[in-house]
Amino acid sequence: MRILVVEDEKRLARTIGDLLEAHNYTVDLCYDGESGLDNALSGIYDIMVLDVMLPKLDGFSVAREVKQSGTALPILMLTARSEIDDKVTGLDSGADYYLTKPFASEELLACIRALTRKSGTALDNTLSFGDLRLELSTCQLSCGERSVRLSRKEFDVMTMLLTNGGQVVTKEALILKVWGYESDAEDNNVEVYISFLRKKLGHIKSAVSIRTLRMLGYQLEMGQDK
Repeated sequence: MRILVVEDEKRLARTIGDLLEAHNYTVDLCYDGESGLDNALSGIYDIMVLDVMLPKLDGFSVAREVKQSGTALPILMLTARSEIDDKVTGLDSGADYYLTKPFASEELLACIRALTRKSGTALDNTLSFGDLRLELSTCQLSCGERSVRLSRKEFDVMTMLLTNGGQVVTKEALILKVWGYESDAEDNNVEVYISFLRKKLGHIKSAVSIRTLRMLGYQLEMGQDK
């Protein structure tokens, strides 16, 4: 799961990023409203944590633009402004939750979990397809009694494949989602991690394979040759 944090206090932004990454989220940081909006509209994020008091474009405006674009991106508004009028403005602008500073780490994580449940991004903290099961909290991929732990990038790629079930996932979509909007990753980066995952599927003796569709991308399927 990829989370966008838009916070102009860089130390706080990095602290939030470190906290989320420690709980197996992939995080990108932005420090002003304009870049935050550009990234939010890219379509690669599952949740946005958004401050109100931002340079260039305030958080209320960012939230409003995101919702008016039709993007179904859950927004957690994180701010020191605790007055009722500010909360009402934030929620009316499109925020799904409004959390005031200072906050407890456990409270922020609980809000993130609530947003994932609301958006349907995660269910019961696992993803599955065929005989495969991926534990989102531990990065553990299992088939029956056999299991293997995935690296960060392997986990992100497999999460996207599992989330899309048997649907085709393009290389471009994987690069954007896994490596990020401003990454210089190329097709061969994706191919390397697909190869790693195929070896791990073989290691746990799963009947699921990752099929390559030339010029299109990849999809999970059951009972076919790799």
